[in-house]
Amino acid sequence: MKIINTPLVGMKIIEPDVYTDSRGFFKELFSQKRYSEVLGDQIKFVQDNLSHSKKNVLRGLHYQLHHPQGKLVTVIQGEVFDVGVDLRQSSKTFGKWYGTMLSEKNHRQFYVPEGFAHGFYVLSDEVDFCYKCTDYYHKEDDLGVFWNDSTLAIDWSLIAKPILSDKDIKLPKFADITKDKLPR
Repeated sequence: MKIINTPLVGMKIIEPDVYTDSRGFFKELFSQKRYSEVLGDQIKFVQDNLSHSKKNVLRGLHYQLHHPQGKLVTVIQGEVFDVGVDLRQSSKTFGKWYGTMLSEKNHRQFYVPEGFAHGFYVLSDEVDFCYKCTDYYHKEDDLGVFWNDSTLAIDWSLIAKPILSDKDIKLPKFADITKDKLPR
């Protein structure tokens, strides 16, 4: 597999080996041994999630403070623009974002480390999006940043007005989040 480091420390794009023939393809989605070499031995995934969304749905930007989740994300069917925002106050890239296209065709995976907010925008008619998490989901620890925050200035490459959940519409702007609600 090929590893691409992004400008944000700890965030990586992973291009797994894909074996194709006339029948289709085969790829390894995860192996603890192999991914430990790439992401570090301390990373252990404890929960898998699957999200199905329609075109123009934007989910995010979400994070957990007391139970931070590193996420290894993969698109099974469809295409998204996937984004991570570094919220670690001690980081040199605090407040910076990075995004990449993930699709069933490019087979890429995106590792978004603990301490980052995460979100994605659906470009295809539908998408099946799965992600492995390094900690369990805790509803009481569910926080976020408004997707269209002018301080972050994320270029979502929107093709239409995004469809948002009621929760995501009400997320705070980056400048309004107090330091005690951000990862160290």
